Amino acid sequence: MTDFRQFSRRWALLLPVVLLLLGAAPGPDRPVVDTDRGPVRGLGHGAYDTFEGIPFAAPPTGPLRWRLPEPASHWQGVRDAGTPGSRCVQLPTVGPGGPTGSEDCLYLNVTAPAGRAAAGGRGRPVMVWFHGGGFFSGAGDAYRPERLAGQGGAVVVTVNYRLGVFGLFGHPELGGAPDFALADQRAALRWVRANAARFGGDPGNVTVFGESAGALSVCAHLTSPASAGLFHRAIVQSGSCSTTAPPRSLLPGLGTYEPFVTEPRTVADGALAAARLGCDRPGGVLDCLRRLDTGALATAELMQRFSLVSYGNSVLPLEPRRALEAGRFHRVPVVQGFNQDEMRLFLAQTLAGYPIPDPAAYRARLERSFDPPTARAVEAAYPVSAFASPAVAWATVLTDASFACPTLRDGAALGRYVPVYAYRFGDRGAPDFTGLPVPPDLPFGATHGFELPYLFTIAPLTAPQRRLADRMTGYWTDFARTGVPAAPGAPRWPGGRTSTSVLSLAPGAGGIRTVDARVEHHCALWDARWPGVTRAR
Repeated sequence: MTDFRQFSRRWALLLPVVLLLLGAAPGPDRPVVDTDRGPVRGLGHGAYDTFEGIPFAAPPTGPLRWRLPEPASHWQGVRDAGTPGSRCVQLPTVGPGGPTGSEDCLYLNVTAPAGRAAAGGRGRPVMVWFHGGGFFSGAGDAYRPERLAGQGGAVVVTVNYRLGVFGLFGHPELGGAPDFALADQRAALRWVRANAARFGGDPGNVTVFGESAGALSVCAHLTSPASAGLFHRAIVQSGSCSTTAPPRSLLPGLGTYEPFVTEPRTVADGALAAARLGCDRPGGVLDCLRRLDTGALATAELMQRFSLVSYGNSVLPLEPRRALEAGRFHRVPVVQGFNQDEMRLFLAQTLAGYPIPDPAAYRARLERSFDPPTARAVEAAYPVSAFASPAVAWATVLTDASFACPTLRDGAALGRYVPVYAYRFGDRGAPDFTGLPVPPDLPFGATHGFELPYLFTIAPLTAPQRRLADRMTGYWTDFARTGVPAAPGAPRWPGGRTSTSVLSLAPGAGGIRTVDARVEHHCALWDARWPGVTRAR
């Protein structure tokens, strides 16, 4: 018995060493957090920790396809959270290629400052990121928020949500178009409310932010009664509630781009799609569709057709821009902005097949997209001689009509009730991380998405750009912390309920400055002429 006791004592002393050698013991490099579904083991990176691939809802597969997200199951033991979960089924953002990803994709990733307690004993601000990708591509793990967490002191959560036909499908047997993509995001926000404190965050101080389709998602949550109480601040990057693009502006066969459409339109499209897939027996359409494999549904036609958010239902009773105009949105502070050359990226992808070689082609574009008086007014405000090429002139027209002025218009509506802080990202030397060919007559400049490397680890930056990234990180995280983007040592950001000034963000001396964006982007013209006056769609 004595020998056994001595052996037990020695084994008790040696066990931590053995486990450490085997890599099984939690430590500074493998932190463990106990979530409401079970413990997860992440990775330590010095100033911050990461926990990836955490399920926030049950896999929406089989009979759960096209159902609202259900709670994730509890698990036994410590779940490894060292790698991301599967991305949602999607197609490439640009170019050819078949579907990738899985329907089992409702995972999120947490990046938190090392150590669970914030200074002063209060929880840290929580920032929840909704990725872009047109609602048919993208994933949370593509965005590495080390700077926001390690430097800015925020707990950052990046989220996957169902895409395309899996996320925004509608059909009479569904009772409409339930906007499953937004429902997934709300499920992630409920997970944050239940678990933020476990990662050192404050569940009572949550900022939702996103870019492109992620920004449109934030807009939807701002105006959705179903999202009440799930967040306390919002950042809208390059995707306002009023974002829209004129008809035939990129290709002759494209109508007006509207990210928000009526529910009956989506339902009708769903009924037609189901019939074409051979699922048209009344009462059994959904069962038939749920038996189809992923590849039969993840076609380019279906993924893009069902990439628009439906309104006129309990989730979005009003079109979001109309909800802002009516004051029907959640009363939270808002940062929103746009990039100086937003539309160059989109236009560049169509120029090979639909070029703008000369002033006559530029004028023809104006006349195809707008009624005659508007076309003449736009040409007078944007003479082709003032630009490096007709393509640059047309991209500038589209940027102002589709992004810049709609953003400022929304800001005016929001500013009647809540503090609003507007920005314009203007680094025309921003790193190009797209891998896309750049037309010689249309450099990308500060195009759509090019602010992202200044907030996330995506592409290398020069020294002046790193200084701009530091300032932007400070603005974004200070806003998340206090509701005011006022980083120490950075120029004052104008804003509030009455300010119409915009903070221009660019590197170098004087790169961060206040501008009158309404004047610089001809917003008086666009407020009068678009989208209220256009040719028939």
